[in-house]
Amino acid sequence: MKKFLLLLLALSSITSYSQTDQEILKKIYSQSLTNGKSYEWLDYLSNQIGGRLSGSIQAEFAVQWGKEELEKLGLDKVWLQEVMVPKWVRGAKEYAFMESSKKQTTNVNICALGGSVATNPLGLKAKVIEVHDFKALEKLGEEQIKGKIVFFNRPMQEDLISTFNAYGGCVNQRYSGAVEAAKYGAVGVIVRSMNLRLDDLPHTGSMTYDNLPIEKRIPAAAISTNDAELLSTSLKLDENLEFYFKQSCSQYKDVLSHNVIGEITGSEFPNEYFVVGGHLDSWDLGDGSHDDGAGVVQSMDVLRLLKASGIKPKRSIRVVLFMNEENGLRGGNKYAEEAKRKNENHVFALESDAGGFTPRGFSFDCSDANFNQVLSWKPLFEPYLIHYFEKGGSGADVGPLKNDSNVLAGLRPDSQRYFDHHHAANDTFDAVNKRELELGAATMTALVYLFDKYGTNPLPKQSGVKN
Repeated sequence: MKKFLLLLLALSSITSYSQTDQEILKKIYSQSLTNGKSYEWLDYLSNQIGGRLSGSIQAEFAVQWGKEELEKLGLDKVWLQEVMVPKWVRGAKEYAFMESSKKQTTNVNICALGGSVATNPLGLKAKVIEVHDFKALEKLGEEQIKGKIVFFNRPMQEDLISTFNAYGGCVNQRYSGAVEAAKYGAVGVIVRSMNLRLDDLPHTGSMTYDNLPIEKRIPAAAISTNDAELLSTSLKLDENLEFYFKQSCSQYKDVLSHNVIGEITGSEFPNEYFVVGGHLDSWDLGDGSHDDGAGVVQSMDVLRLLKASGIKPKRSIRVVLFMNEENGLRGGNKYAEEAKRKNENHVFALESDAGGFTPRGFSFDCSDANFNQVLSWKPLFEPYLIHYFEKGGSGADVGPLKNDSNVLAGLRPDSQRYFDHHHAANDTFDAVNKRELELGAATMTALVYLFDKYGTNPLPKQSGVKN
C-alpha cells in the first residue's frame, strides 16, 4: 500500500509538471470565479470595518483583520511591520453656501481636503475668484487675490480615453492649490472635484502645505462638480458673490500603525522576492471598496489561488497590505526601506490600486527584454479578454522598490467609471461587481505564476505559451 501511495504521489507530481501554461491559467481563473474569496473578504472589510483613514481605529481594525485572514490561509509566514503614519481627522460634516449680492443663499456640497486646516470656528466668508491654473493666479497677482477665496475650476479632460491621464492633468490644483493661492494672500481654496461626471458628491484627496508656516496655511475644500458648475455660472452673473464654508478638521501627531505581510517561501530561490499588494487605508467618506479594498483582497487572493491551484512557487511570494498610501505613502516607503536594510532581492512587484472593475491588462516599469517577455505571453491571456500591455507606471506603494533590474507592474482595469467613486461617499461595496473583482484576482495570479516560472531574466525567443 505504501509503495502504491508513493507511486500515486509521483504520478501526481509528473501530471502537475506536465500541465501547459494554458491549463494552469484555466485552473487559476476557474478557481477564482467558482471558489474565490476576494468578494467575501471585501464584504467584511467594507461593511464591517468601513473607511480606514490612516491613524483611525478603523485602520487598526483592518490591520488585525488582514493578519488574521492571512494566517487562516496557512502561509509560511505572516507578520506586521511597524510604520508611523499621520493622523488627520475630518471632524463635523462640512457646511457651505454661496451668497449673492442681494443676500440670497444657496447651499452647496463640499468636503475638506485631506490634510487641510480648519476654518475659524464660525466659518469663513469671502468673495470668490475663479481660476483654471496656477498661471492664472500669477497673472492676477496679490492685488486681485488677497482676501479672497480662490476657486480652482479646471475639469478633467473628457476626450482622454485613459481617465487616469485626465486625472493627472488637473490633480495639481487639488494637491498644491492652497500653497499657490496662499502666496498671493488668498484666505481659502475651493477645488472642483476630480470627477468626470456631473453629480452632487464632493471628492476628497490629499493636499499639501509644503513648508508653509502654520499661521499662513489656509483651509481647502473640494466642491461637487454640479456645484462647481453652479458657482462658476453664478460668478459670471454676480461678480460680488460671496462664499461661506465651515470645516473643523484637525491634524494630530503621527501614530503607530502597520503594514500586513504574508509569505509563501520559494521552493528553489527563497531569497528572490515577489510582492503583490494594495493599500489597506482609504479615505473616510465611503468605505474604500474600490480604493483600495479591491486591491487588498485581490492581492490576498493571489496567494490563496496559487495554493488552491497546486502551484508551488520557485520564488518567495509576499502579499503586502500597505498602510498610508492615501496621505503619506509611509507604508510603501517603510517596506522598501526595510527591504534595502535587510539586503532583500526584490525581483518583481505588482500592485492593484485602480479599482475592482473589469481587468484589461497591466502596465510595466521594466526593461525592453522583460517587456518583450510579457508580450510573448499575450496569447495566454487572450481567452480572458486581457489585451492591454504597455510600458509605464506600476503603483505608488511598490514604486520605492524600483532598481535597475527588477520588474514593477500595475493591474489596469477598465477606468471609465473609476472616478465616479474615487475618494467620494459612493466608494462603497455595492459599487463593486463580484465577477469583475474575481477576474482581476485571477489575472494578477496568472502574471505572478508566469514571472515566477520563467523568471525576470528572459532567455532569447522565450514564448511562455508551452512548457
